Amino acid sequence: MSNYTQSTNFATKDALTSGDPLKIVKGTEINAEFVNIAVAVATKADLASPTFTGTPSLPTGTTAVTQSAGNNSTLLATTAFVQAAIALLYPVGSIYTNATNATNPGTLLGFGTWTAFGAGRVMVGFNSGNALFDTAEETGGSADAITVSHTHTATSTVTDPTHTHTSLGTNTMNGTNLGGGGLSASGSTTTSAASTGISVSTSIASTGSSGTNANYQPYITVYMWKRTA
Repeated sequence: MSNYTQSTNFATKDALTSGDPLKIVKGTEINAEFVNIAVAVATKADLASPTFTGTPSLPTGTTAVTQSAGNNSTLLATTAFVQAAIALLYPVGSIYTNATNATNPGTLLGFGTWTAFGAGRVMVGFNSGNALFDTAEETGGSADAITVSHTHTATSTVTDPTHTHTSLGTNTMNGTNLGGGGLSASGSTTTSAASTGISVSTSIASTGSSGTNANYQPYITVYMWKRTA
């Protein structure tokens, strides 16, 4: 793309004296000027549907027009328009997450005031029909598993089948043969029996493990920020 450059200064010819050969306007001079003008015009972009080559540049500073947010035309976007468009994606109250970068989103995105959010907690959807989840930013739950109050009952039945006790003992009899064929006896009888008893014991076995940190669902840790302004 060329700019027009004048080859002949025709105004200086007017100051020359009559008869000076340089005062004459020559056809070659006019032709040279015409060629310079033609080249400059031909190498300029058209106003309508121009085709640019090389590295075109746009006006800088306050000369660029920032379009309104939401404009989806083919007009060129300024950096201010782009930032405003991104800000629409994160209105006040929005949550920003990042899996690896702990930098405040105000620095990363270039707008807004952000505070760290939800440390050690997972998010759950709002539910107006459940008192646990019917208020925004309501918290609850416990990391530790809690055993619900309950009672253990032990039942034991013992059946004693029919049995007998064997008598163990000593029988002693001393006698004297008396006259007349009669028998007179005197003595003692001692009987002892083995003792038998039944013993029943009942125990309730316990099982399980500590409930500390046993109440977590599967999770993954990320950085979370809430936009406050």
